[in-house]
Amino acid sequence: MTETIALHTRLKTGATEEYRAAHQQIPAELVAALREAGVSNWRIWRSGEELFHLIDVEDYQAMRHALAEHPANVPWQQRMSELLAVEDDYSGDDRGIEQVWELP
Repeated sequence: MTETIALHTRLKTGATEEYRAAHQQIPAELVAALREAGVSNWRIWRSGEELFHLIDVEDYQAMRHALAEHPANVPWQQRMSELLAVEDDYSGDDRGIEQVWELP
């Protein structure tokens, strides 16, 4: 069963265009690592400096642990840490944004 996880991150001031450009060229190795970790889809929306992610994944915590030290993910996270206001520790302990309601 797939779960959908919502996340919220924030860009550093002035990092919008570099963040957009980085996501135009996601490394194939990173895409493969995400797929191997159970991610079937990852979408990102931006409003100003606010980023909203929706991730469809088999097991979110397992995915986070699998990618924590993955050789394709580590350099990507280093690059993102230059652009995001808060660094992600990839502990796998977070649960994303709490879902409050869904259309039945």
